[in-house]
Amino acid sequence: MSAKAISEQTGKEFLYKHICTSAAVQNRFRYANVTAETDLDRLAKEHPWLLTERLVVKPDQLIKRRGKLGLVGVNLDLNGIREWLKSRLMRETTVGKAKGVLKNFLIEPFVPHKQEEEFYLCVYAAREGDYVLFHHEGGVDVGDVDAKAQKLLVAVDEKISEDSVKKELLTHVPRDKKAVLASFIVGLFNLYEDLFFTYLEINPVVVTKDGVYVLDMAAKIDATADYICKAKWGDVEFPPPFGREAYPEEAYIADLDAKSGASLKLTLLNPRGRIWTMVAGGGASVVYSDTICDLGGVDELANYGEYSGAPSEQQTYDYAKTILSLMTREKHPDGKVLIIGGSIANFTNVAATFKGIVRAIRDYQVPLKEHEVTIFVRRGGPNYQEGLRVMGEVGKTTGIPIHVFGTETHMTAIVGMALGHRPIPNQPPVAAHTANFLLNSSGSVSTPESSRTASFSETRAQVEDSPAKKAKGGAPIAKPTTLFSKHTKSIVWGMQTRAVQGMLDFDYVCSREEPSVAAMVYPFTGDHKQKYYWGHKEILIPVYKNMSDAMKKHPKVDVLINFASLRSAFDSTMETMQYPQIHTIAIIAEGIPEAHTRKIIKAADKKGVNIIGPATVGGIKPGCFKIGNTGGMLDNILASKLYRPGSVAYVSRSGGMSNELNNIISRTTDGVFEGVAIGGDRYPGSVFTDHVLRYQDTPGVKMIVVLGEIGGTEEYKIGQAIKQGRITKPVVCWCIGTCATMFSSEVQFGHAGACANQASETAVAKNNALKEAGAFVPKSFDELGEIINSVYDDLVAKGVIKPAVEMPPPTVPMDYSWARELGLIRKPASFMTSICDERGQELIYAGMPITEVFKSEIGLGGTLGLLWFQRRLPRYACQFIEMCLMVTADHGPAVSGAHNTIVCARAGKDLISSLTSGLLTIGDRFGGALDAAAKQFSKAFDSGMLPMEFVNKMKKDGRLIMGIGHRVKSINNPDMRVQILKDFVKQHFPSTQLLDYALDVEKITTSKKPNLILNVDGFIGVAFVDLLRACGGFTRDEADEFVEIGALNGIFVLGRSMGFIGHYLDQKRLKQGLYRHPWDDISYVLPEHMSM
Repeated sequence: MSAKAISEQTGKEFLYKHICTSAAVQNRFRYANVTAETDLDRLAKEHPWLLTERLVVKPDQLIKRRGKLGLVGVNLDLNGIREWLKSRLMRETTVGKAKGVLKNFLIEPFVPHKQEEEFYLCVYAAREGDYVLFHHEGGVDVGDVDAKAQKLLVAVDEKISEDSVKKELLTHVPRDKKAVLASFIVGLFNLYEDLFFTYLEINPVVVTKDGVYVLDMAAKIDATADYICKAKWGDVEFPPPFGREAYPEEAYIADLDAKSGASLKLTLLNPRGRIWTMVAGGGASVVYSDTICDLGGVDELANYGEYSGAPSEQQTYDYAKTILSLMTREKHPDGKVLIIGGSIANFTNVAATFKGIVRAIRDYQVPLKEHEVTIFVRRGGPNYQEGLRVMGEVGKTTGIPIHVFGTETHMTAIVGMALGHRPIPNQPPVAAHTANFLLNSSGSVSTPESSRTASFSETRAQVEDSPAKKAKGGAPIAKPTTLFSKHTKSIVWGMQTRAVQGMLDFDYVCSREEPSVAAMVYPFTGDHKQKYYWGHKEILIPVYKNMSDAMKKHPKVDVLINFASLRSAFDSTMETMQYPQIHTIAIIAEGIPEAHTRKIIKAADKKGVNIIGPATVGGIKPGCFKIGNTGGMLDNILASKLYRPGSVAYVSRSGGMSNELNNIISRTTDGVFEGVAIGGDRYPGSVFTDHVLRYQDTPGVKMIVVLGEIGGTEEYKIGQAIKQGRITKPVVCWCIGTCATMFSSEVQFGHAGACANQASETAVAKNNALKEAGAFVPKSFDELGEIINSVYDDLVAKGVIKPAVEMPPPTVPMDYSWARELGLIRKPASFMTSICDERGQELIYAGMPITEVFKSEIGLGGTLGLLWFQRRLPRYACQFIEMCLMVTADHGPAVSGAHNTIVCARAGKDLISSLTSGLLTIGDRFGGALDAAAKQFSKAFDSGMLPMEFVNKMKKDGRLIMGIGHRVKSINNPDMRVQILKDFVKQHFPSTQLLDYALDVEKITTSKKPNLILNVDGFIGVAFVDLLRACGGFTRDEADEFVEIGALNGIFVLGRSMGFIGHYLDQKRLKQGLYRHPWDDISYVLPEHMSM
C-alpha cells in the first residue's frame, strides 16, 4: 500500500527536524515515550523538563478524538502522570467498534493558552492537488471541518504562497497572528510535499506571543517513496490500527515483500479463527474476504492477505509455511478450513507457486491433520492444470482432505463449500489441458478476418480509430475515444521478452497483418535486434537504447507499454509524453509514489494522452490489441475467446480480476469487446468514467461491466451519468470490499487505493448508490455472472445483440520451453552434473546445503572434497588438502609460470590473461609431476616391483622418475615444504604404503646424487594416493580413477593460481613497465656467413 499512518511522535519528529519557517516553533523535540517497560524515574533523568514543567499525557496508537474519549491527561506533574497511567496503561478499552490495549503513551509539556489561540489545520492529497483546510476555531469541539473550514487547493506542480494563504484561509484570524500562521502553513505545506506526506492534521495548532505550538497531530506518509525519502525518514515504524496487534509474522511477511519483486501481504484479524485464506491477487483477496463475510464467517475469519506478481516457489513456500504455522497453534472444536483461492493469473506460473505451497503442506502435514484442517483450492492461469494436479496429489499422499477446482468453477464457489453452504462435487469437471487449446479442431489454417475485426455480434462493422480533436489556443488536447485498433503499433519499454512474445501470439491468433510491437526501448544495452516468433516463423524486433531513436524510426507508433521499475517509471513516462505521436501509455509498475502519479496525470491531461495504470496488467481489445501480459497465456486467450470481439466491455481496477471477468463474460455472453484494468493505486491515470463513457460512445459495445472497489468515489460518477442519461447502455456494476464495514478495525487491502477514508467510500454505500441510479447490481460477487447473463439474454431477446457463428482461430505453435514445462515433450539434456545444484532454496554442494557447509566448518579442503570427489572427507584429509594448497601457492618469480604471469602483467594485460599465461606452462616439466609421479609410483608398487628394481627399470628405459629431483634442494639442504607435509602425513594418515615406497626410492636416488630427492610434487602425488586408498571413502577403483583423470594436478593448479595472482597484483602495484629481456642474457647463435 502507499498511504500509511505514522505515530504522532514520528510525525512531530519529522516536523521538528525538517520544517523551514520564520515562525517560532516551540517545544521542539520535547516529548517522551512511555510503555509498560518504561521506568519513569530513569525517563526523568533523560528528559529533565519532566520534573520542572506541567505535562500532558495521551495514548499514541492512531486513536481519533482522544480528548472526547477521556484519554488525555492535562496539566499534570510527573507524579500525576504516574497515577493517571495506573488506570490506563496496559488496560483494554473500546474505541468505536475496536477493542484494544493501551500500551504506548506520549508525554509532552502542557501549553497554557486561550481558546481563541487554538486553530485547526489539515493538508490532504487529492487527485487534482493538495487541499489545505484551516479553521480559526480549533480543539476537540471543532466539529465538521469539511463544512466549516476555509479550503485552499494547491494544484499539482504549483506552489503555495503566504499571500494566497492569508487571502484564502486566514480571513477570520486576528491580524497580529496572520503573518506567523501564514509562514507556518507555507513551511508545513513544503514539508508535507518534501517528505511525501499524504495527510497531515494538527488540531489544535496554538499560536501565542511566544510562537507556534503543535499540540495534537495525525499523519500519513506515502510508504512507496521510501527510496526517495529514506535519508530524511530514517527507519519508520508503521503502527497497526488501534484494536489490532502487531504480530511478528506480519513483520516477517512485510520483510519478504520488501525484498521481493512480487507482492506479499498478511494481516491477522483473529488468530483463533477457523477460516484461513491464502489468496493470489490483490483484487481476488478482497473478493474472497467479502464472500466469507457475506456467508456469515466474519467472526471466524482469521486473516487477510494476498500473494501476487509471480512470486518464486521459495517465496510462496515461506508465505505458506507462515500461514500454516499460525493456523496450527490452537485447535478449534469445529476443525479449520484453508481457502487457497485466486482469479485466473495473467503471468504467474501457477504450478511453480503451488509447488511452494505443496512443500509447506508436506512439512506441516502432521499438525494439519491434528487440527482437522480441510483445504479448498481454486485457481486458473499459466500451467494451472499441473498446479492443481500436484495439489490433488499431496492430498492423497498425506491424507489431508484437499478439494481442487479450476476455471470451470466460479471463483468464490469454494467459499460456500468450505462454510457448508453448498455441496462439494464428487468429481468436478476437468478443464482441458493447456496444450489442447493449441490444436486446431477445424483443420483450417486461419479464420475469416471479418469474424474477428468487428464486434462478434455484427457481421461487418468496422471499428477504426477516432482521431483526437485538436486543441484551440493552448487548451488541453482532447483524448481519442478509441484506444486500440487492429492497426495499433506500440513500443515496449523494458526487456520483457515473455510479454512481447505473448502480444505477438495474440496478434497472430487475431489474424493481424503485422505485429503490434514495433520496437522496444532498453537503456541498459546498445541498439540491437531481438528475435521473436510470428506464428511459425522467426522475426526480429529492434531494441533501442534511447526513446528518441525509437520514436523517430517508428512514427506510426501511438502506444507505449511501460515496464520500467517503480523508480524509473515516472521519468520514462514523462519523457514519452514529449512525443505527440503517443496517444496511450500503459504503466505496469506498482509502488510509484502518488505525487509522481499525479504529475503524470496532469501532464497527460494537458497533452491528451490516455494513461492506463500504474499498478496494472493493462487492457485488451479482442481481435485488435493487448497490453503486455493481459489475458494471460494463449490457452486462456483461446478459452475466453479473446481472439475476436464480443459485445461486452468492462473496466476493473484489478488486473487479476480483469482476467476473471474475461472468463465470466465468455461463459455468460458472446464475449469481451474491450477490457481495461485501470490499476489499484489511489490515483489511477484514467478513472472508471473515462472508459465507461468511451464504451457508451462505441457502437460495438452493447453492455458494460464495472468492477469497482472500496476506496474513492469515482463509481458515483457512473451513477450520476446514468441518471443524467449520458449512459444509456445497460451497466452491470459491483464494488468489492463489502467486508470492510464488518471489521472492527481498519484493514488496508491489497491495492493501495482499497481503503475507505469516509462512509461514502465504502463498497456497500457505492453499491447501494449504483443500484438506486439504475445500474444492475448483484447481491454479491457470487451472483455477478448470473446478472451479466440475465442482462445479455435480455439484449439478445430484444435483438440488440445478434450472436454470430463461432469461427476457430488459427493455430499458434507452442514454445519449446513451455511445452517442456507442461511435460508434453522430453529431450536429452545437453549437460549432466552431479556436484552442484543451485536451483532450489539454497546452493547444494554434492548433496550438502551451503548452510551446512558453513555450520560443519569443513573449510576449503572439505569444500574441495565435495566438489572434486563428491565426498565428505575426514578432517585430517581436509587439512592435508589445505596444506598442499599452501605449500604449492608460490615458489618465487623465477619459475616459468610466475615468470610468464609477470611478463604478461607488465605488457598491460588483464588479470585473467596474465593468470592463463602462467597456467599454460604447467605440464610434466613444471608442476604437472603430481599426476605422473602418482601413476609411476602406484604402478611400480602395485606390480610388486622392489624400489631398486623400479629405479633400474626407469634407467634402462631412459625415463625420468617423476617427482624425484630438485634444482636447488638436496638431501643436505632439505625442502621444508616436504618435511612439514611428511610430519603431518605420518601423524594422521591411517596408512602410508606408497609414501614409504617412494621414500625407499629416494634413498637409492640420493645415494647416486644428493639433489635427487622426493620433491614436493612427488610427495603430494604419492601421499594423495595413500589418502584416497586408505581414508575409507573410496573403493580402489574410484581412487585409481581420480588419479587417472588428473585430479592431483588440480591441487597444483589451484594452489599455484594464488601465487600467480599475487605476482600479477604485485607488478601492477609496483607499476612495472613493459618487460624486455636484456641482450647480455641471450646467446645469439647464427649460421656462419658462407661466401659464394
